[in-house]
Amino acid sequence: MEQALVPIFDILRPYLSPIMQNLPKPITSLSTSLLGSACHQTLLLDLQPTAPCLKLAFSKTLGLAIIFASSIVKVPQILKLVASKSPAGISFSSYALETLAYLISLAYNTRMGFPFSTYGETALIAAQNVVIAVLVLQYGGNGPLAASFVATLGALGWALFREQVVGMDMLGTLMAGAGVLGVVSKVPQILTVYQEGGTGQLSAFAVFNYLMGSLTRIFTTLQEVDDKLILYGFVAGFALNAVLAAQMVYYWNSPQTAGHASEIGERPEAIAMGSSTSAQPKVKSPTTRRRG
Repeated sequence: MEQALVPIFDILRPYLSPIMQNLPKPITSLSTSLLGSACHQTLLLDLQPTAPCLKLAFSKTLGLAIIFASSIVKVPQILKLVASKSPAGISFSSYALETLAYLISLAYNTRMGFPFSTYGETALIAAQNVVIAVLVLQYGGNGPLAASFVATLGALGWALFREQVVGMDMLGTLMAGAGVLGVVSKVPQILTVYQEGGTGQLSAFAVFNYLMGSLTRIFTTLQEVDDKLILYGFVAGFALNAVLAAQMVYYWNSPQTAGHASEIGERPEAIAMGSSTSAQPKVKSPTTRRRG
């Protein structure tokens, strides 16, 4: 790839060099913070497409794209819950465990000083998970537990971000457990779908985007973060996200599934929720029997 780009850069260099040499300071600062001073110099100022810097730039671009996408990845799930006012097919324990794993991961990455582009989505997804978990409790008849759930997460977050409460050794141990917790969090959701024979109000948009995001995270972690704990967590998470995505496809037309086709822009099918029988009333045929 590097060799293929060299002729292109050679042609563009006389035209782009004056622009790159006079970039506004905010853009220069942003580029330097993302790519580092060496790759900023090589790619933007010298316009030399070296393989290490190209991989880093690609990884940073993917990481920022994941963060942007994660800001809305679970909004369709929230909207489906609000519209249906039913938690059918959604496991509260799955969202609670995943949120706890994300909270630990967020604290660990922040305190370790890793680039925000490699973990920023955890904060956004965790916030959306809290909203979904609260809605599941509310519509499931357990509204009073929602306040306790939020308060518990707040207390845990306060402790995890403070060195005097949770030391780095302890946080590293918790991070190892968070990887397992993140994987285990998918199991209740997978079992819920299997037991109900359909995905209920589970959002197809969220599931498939989550699958692609976890795959992309494996690449960005390999490129930018030398931490096996984080890498193994993403690999295991991707495997179980793939199982959940496979269930989504398998149960697509199940009577227990709320038409996912409408989420992805296709013509929704008429799927009866909770019943496979037709909702049309039966009409009696006229009788020829003589009365009297």
